[in-house]
Amino acid sequence: MSDVRVDFDRRMLDGLICPRTQTTLSYDADKQELVSKAANLAYPIRNGIPVMLVDEARELD
Repeated sequence: MSDVRVDFDRRMLDGLICPRTQTTLSYDADKQELVSKAANLAYPIRNGIPVMLVDEARELD
């Protein structure tokens, strides 16, 4: 696995919604995640590509 970090294009955030709740997401640049506060989930961003699968999301503390 490469340590090279590919930045997420924030313009994509305008077109993405949480697959569980259909609500907007916020971007956490430090953790490279898209956060759904309504679902209490964080979706990972891998190589600049958001993984919008509930099974791949982590639950927020």
